[in-house]
Amino acid sequence: MAPKTTAKPSPATHKPNWKDHKSTPKQPLSTQERLKRLFTSLCAQIDGGHFSNAVKTCDKILRLDPKDPDARQTKLFLLLQTEQYNAALTLIDSDEEPNHHAYERAYSLYRLQRESDARDVLEEIKKEKGEDDRGIILTALLQSYREGSYETAFELYNQLLDTAEPDSEEHSDILTNLQAAQKHLDFINAGYLHALDALPTSVTSTLETAPPPVQQSTTAAIASASASATSPAEETKTKPKKIRMSRVPAGVIPGVTPPPDPERWLKKSERSTFGQGRRRKGAGGGATQGSATVESAPPQGASNKGGAGKSKKKK
Repeated sequence: MAPKTTAKPSPATHKPNWKDHKSTPKQPLSTQERLKRLFTSLCAQIDGGHFSNAVKTCDKILRLDPKDPDARQTKLFLLLQTEQYNAALTLIDSDEEPNHHAYERAYSLYRLQRESDARDVLEEIKKEKGEDDRGIILTALLQSYREGSYETAFELYNQLLDTAEPDSEEHSDILTNLQAAQKHLDFINAGYLHALDALPTSVTSTLETAPPPVQQSTTAAIASASASATSPAEETKTKPKKIRMSRVPAGVIPGVTPPPDPERWLKKSERSTFGQGRRRKGAGGGATQGSATVESAPPQGASNKGGAGKSKKKK
């Protein structure tokens, strides 16, 4: 009988392992995809009021596309919103057509208190667009109000009020500024006269004949200002500070109870009084020359008592 042939078991199939699969390198995003993501972040930052971060996002967009008009316009708006007027002027000058931002240039110059330069820019805009342009009126209005030409500002506010929508926020702002200009005009025209009439006759009779006040020198003004500044401090030093009894701990009498130790929060080993008033261990234990040690003899009867006790226990 032929021997039975046993089939050899097939080798176990190799189980796939995640280490065997090499990860494919991630493809870099295209420029258009990066710009799309940056603009999405920019819109979210502006909606959330994070203007400083939005300026940084605009810079990232302009590094990818330096001539993007939307990014440049948005950055200019953000710089004006965050009162970075020098940076706004630099951005306007770097534009290929800086005349497109003439209003922003005039406003930045006005906020930097460069009124003469702002006036020159306004004159150029008037030649191109006429005097009825709303942006020109608004910039000229701000300038005239700062210079104290309240009558001109009052007329320009009325001109803007006629063209503003009644339910808009601009309409309410114009009304507020119009009232302020009207109050200035009332004081200049008649308010100061009423104030003079309210003064006593002893003062009004000598106003016209009295010499003009002498201008105080700068050194004297500084000295008087420093004296007025130091006098309250000196008064506070002389006056004793009143103690609030509500803050005093229980059992403490102000002026009688000694103050707490200022080193109470330090470790004992770190305090300045550590080691003072202590005897060193073993002091005086050393034998001196000529001394003799005397062994103390045990008292009589101690051994007998001990023996008696032991004998009693044995019993």
